[in-house]
Amino acid sequence: METLDWKRILFNDLPPYFLIEVFFRSIIMFAVLLLALKIAGKRGVKQLSVFETVIIIALGSAAGDPMLYDNVGLLPAITVIVVIILFYKGITWLTGVSSKFEQFIEGKTECIIDEGEFSLRSFKKESLAQDEFFQELRMKSIEHLGQIKNAYVETSGEISTFYYPDEEVKYGLPIVPQLYNQKSEIVTYNGTYACSFCGNIQELTTDGGTCENCSKKEWVLAIKTVRIA
Repeated sequence: METLDWKRILFNDLPPYFLIEVFFRSIIMFAVLLLALKIAGKRGVKQLSVFETVIIIALGSAAGDPMLYDNVGLLPAITVIVVIILFYKGITWLTGVSSKFEQFIEGKTECIIDEGEFSLRSFKKESLAQDEFFQELRMKSIEHLGQIKNAYVETSGEISTFYYPDEEVKYGLPIVPQLYNQKSEIVTYNGTYACSFCGNIQELTTDGGTCENCSKKEWVLAIKTVRIA
């Protein structure tokens, strides 16, 4: 049985002193990358758009290779970073002078809940899954959709919510799992129910019914509790 070639594994046929070169390469590229992001005027990570995320990935790729590989020169890598930053600045300028171009690059804010119910037109356009969306709302101490006047998916992907005052809270679709998972087409007794798909509220009897908003037939008993922050 052949033994492991630790020298190849650890150094890949490079001389040990190349580690010193890697050290200096890393310092130089880190400084260049830091300066590039400073010039770009980056926002917080949670505020990154899709376009800005692509820029960060490109910068990371351009900076990473010359840190490790002896066959990648520093000047070509720095040139790539300069081109990326200039491209970023140009796109930023274009988004400032053209609202259509800005919408194409950044997207636009979508109203996803309107008056305690899903805005079906917006929700269908978003890639956000319903269970993922419910998780986001539960993290804001929201128990049901009737507590929400409006909710928006921002261009950054974050959820902005505006609440009803306690005295104006409506019946709404429960989003806590132990209640939402009781959804069924069978209505066991007369009462106020929420469509499990769109959150539309209807008074139902044991005969069940079809949602007037989305034509679905699965229901959850609606609740009207106030929000406790």
